Amino acid sequence: MKRRTKLSPVAATLLLSLGTISLAQAEDHMDKLSVSGFIDMSYLSIDTDGTGSTSDSGIDQVEFNFAYDFGNQLKAFIDVEYQGSEVDLEQAFLTYAVSDEFSVKAGRFLSYSGWETEEPTGLFQYSGTGYAKYFYGYYQQGVSGLYNGDGYAVAVSVVNDLADPESTNSEEPGVETMIALMPTDSITIKAFYSFDKLAGTNEDTTMFNMWAMYAEGPLTLAAEINASEYTSLAAADASGYLLMANYAFDTFGVTVRYHDYEVEDATGMTWEDMSAITIAPSYAVNDNLLMVFEYRMDSDDVSGIDSDSIAIEALITF
Repeated sequence: MKRRTKLSPVAATLLLSLGTISLAQAEDHMDKLSVSGFIDMSYLSIDTDGTGSTSDSGIDQVEFNFAYDFGNQLKAFIDVEYQGSEVDLEQAFLTYAVSDEFSVKAGRFLSYSGWETEEPTGLFQYSGTGYAKYFYGYYQQGVSGLYNGDGYAVAVSVVNDLADPESTNSEEPGVETMIALMPTDSITIKAFYSFDKLAGTNEDTTMFNMWAMYAEGPLTLAAEINASEYTSLAAADASGYLLMANYAFDTFGVTVRYHDYEVEDATGMTWEDMSAITIAPSYAVNDNLLMVFEYRMDSDDVSGIDSDSIAIEALITF
């Protein structure tokens, strides 16, 4: 039989007060914490000339995004991703708003560069171009400052490595710079210039990325150009571009994209020359579920082998 302990009126009052304080503190913490994320699943079928077709399906990615507001202009952000069979820490950084215009962040964060986002929630279609590794920065560790003015913004990031989020060597840091212009509410233009030292060599890695967007009502138009040197030991020189149009009406939308890029080695030989046309209708089932249907035609000018793919994606956001 369990024994019961009888509390004095003073002790009971003290415990009740402590419980009330703990509950109030917990509620205060919950008010400062926000959680969001997504579940991304898909079916993909690829038909390649000469080799037949392959298909796969399943959960592509699950992500939880945590944001905590400490007050006094200080916030923390943590993104945790499940992909394949691994759980990774994508981002973990602090931001401090020095003023209404200027803020600083430090830790592990995603590069500002590139029209197409790393996450599926920022894409207008199912697939990315595939050329981000040559022209965009990736997750990075370092410090970044962002200034937002009236119709413009500038940013400078000093990081251990432009494309290695696990790098801790800060002896030869990489630098990413951004200039953004917003002349009207409908037009955005951003240009990025990044440079770093290619690991194990005396070569300087440089990347240039510039994109422009026009968004008015249901129509979104975008164009991007890229150029880089020595993003890897094999890629000595690369260039590429994309054109995209999206039209959304009520719960339906459709995206058409064309992209093209070429990569040369140090001898000037082209070892990658790819282009593709993508058509992607979409349907918003409700505020949390988006269905994307994609048909893509890829051309490989180096191997001469073309492929067609069909994808069905279910993207749940929360």
